[in-house]
Amino acid sequence: MLVRIVKMGFHKQNIAIFMKNFDDTKTKIRGFKGCSFLELYRDRNNSNIFFTYSYWETEADLEHYRQSDLFKNIWNKTKPLFNMKPEAWSLDKIESLK
Repeated sequence: MLVRIVKMGFHKQNIAIFMKNFDDTKTKIRGFKGCSFLELYRDRNNSNIFFTYSYWETEADLEHYRQSDLFKNIWNKTKPLFNMKPEAWSLDKIESLK
């Protein structure tokens, strides 16, 4: 399993637009082949910073999503809203305690 974390910073006036766009597309992202988990987080100390946290069955599944029309449409709407360069990490899940 691959865990993908993406950090994004937005201009304050663009946060509502981002939230609406995320709400409109979150079920499509979560329903994409290979995606088994999706969450959105907001930084407690800087309300302009958001993180997406998703699980992908394989790296190929994530890459297929990143090459899809769905991702391209989402990214084209999201990219102009940023106030900083986004950062992304792909991680291997080692252990999870419940």
